[in-house]
Amino acid sequence: MDTLAFLQHLQSQTTFADQIAHVERINPRRAEYAELDQPLAPALLARLQTQGLFPLYTHQAEAVNGIRAGKNVMVATASASGKTLCYNIAVAEALLADPGSRAIYLFPTKALAQDQLRALHKLFTPDLLQVEELDTFDGDTPKGERAGIRKRARVILSNPDMLHVGILPNHQYWSRLLRHLKYVVVDEAHTYRGVFGSHVAGVLRRLRRLCRLYGSEPQFICCSATIANPGEHAEQLVGLPFEVVDHDGSPHGGKDFVFWNPPIIDEAKSVRRSANSEATHLFTELVHQDIRTLTFARTRRLTELIYIYSKERLSEISIGRPPKIMPYRAGYLPEERRQIERELFSGQLAGAVATNALELGINIGDLDATVLAGYPGTIASTWQQAGRSGRSQEQSMSFLVGLNNPLDQYFMRHPDSFFGKNFESALVNPGNPYILRAHLLCAAWECPLDSSDEQIFGSAFTQERDMLAAQGILRERNQRWYLSPAIAY
Repeated sequence: MDTLAFLQHLQSQTTFADQIAHVERINPRRAEYAELDQPLAPALLARLQTQGLFPLYTHQAEAVNGIRAGKNVMVATASASGKTLCYNIAVAEALLADPGSRAIYLFPTKALAQDQLRALHKLFTPDLLQVEELDTFDGDTPKGERAGIRKRARVILSNPDMLHVGILPNHQYWSRLLRHLKYVVVDEAHTYRGVFGSHVAGVLRRLRRLCRLYGSEPQFICCSATIANPGEHAEQLVGLPFEVVDHDGSPHGGKDFVFWNPPIIDEAKSVRRSANSEATHLFTELVHQDIRTLTFARTRRLTELIYIYSKERLSEISIGRPPKIMPYRAGYLPEERRQIERELFSGQLAGAVATNALELGINIGDLDATVLAGYPGTIASTWQQAGRSGRSQEQSMSFLVGLNNPLDQYFMRHPDSFFGKNFESALVNPGNPYILRAHLLCAAWECPLDSSDEQIFGSAFTQERDMLAAQGILRERNQRWYLSPAIAY
């Protein structure tokens, strides 16, 4: 069912009350392909062709060419544009050319790391790499398996938190990785902003510092959803110059983006019908019409409520067994989340209700529609969530249901202000003195500070180091600064 037919179906219902505030049609886009400057190794090329991943889109070829040239690369293109292949090709080439090479992939969530591990296994094993050469290292990794992972894995999939507390402070156990580290991949880099992003910037600088200690100088590959300042953001995050790849060559099947404004039920008080009730109605109607749908709710509680109400409604209106839907949010056991992800990917689920935990690029298969219960807070997040439908070349639809607040209602009345608005910038401040001091203490624990560390931590390094020394937190000996024994790590 196309968008027009579905909207006509909604308009024929007694519950319809002119909720359609605007329909924005986003035209389809054809794929643009490009060749690499140098051909791929025959074994790698054959593997990509077998899985339908060749020829490469223009942004993929541009990124691989830049990485091969030794540049740090930031790929900033739309959802489902094939960004991961940019770094997977580069890493595979390095591992095939040099058995000693290592890579570390950093993701903002453990779920993303698990998803990418499955993708790597499908792409490279067993023809190019062995299963044991690829592994995750995070809080879910059993302690009894960690030593084996350090020894045998050539690609480590982790997250900034585990890098901070599990790898860098114990770098002597990770000497093989750090000595031979060829690539550091920072996926979903747009999520690292504000205070959290500034902390991640400190962690990445400490990683670069320890790599220097062990004699390596890895390249960094960052991937991001579309933001206003991809190059600046990557450089602030890592502390190195970057080349930006932002011309998207991937195809898009087109999308109809519907702004759905709940009707006023009390004119005197300007009270509208609940946006969550409207989202529930849209979700159940879409699923009932065999349109695979993902609905985003603002909180865990609302996720569960919309799921419960939708399940009840589908039981009422379905003939026979109702379509299967599930909620997805933080707080579930890892195996429960993996099961929901597998069922979404395989098509066993007709729909799901989720928090923004599914906003990021976990592969959940091809969805036909998305429903956003309220404006997510930024233009970038709105497009990221809407982009979870239409991940193939088929036409898709998205619904933004307006909450009864000034910002949502402004966009409902002035949709051009949304569709004509630029994406936000992702901002970090690695020189924030409170954050920098904390990371200098961590760095001093890992290896004593010296004057060369200003190249890593920036111009504020000397002032903050001297302040910590004056407070007795750092102690200087032979132009090296050690963490005071009185300070617990």
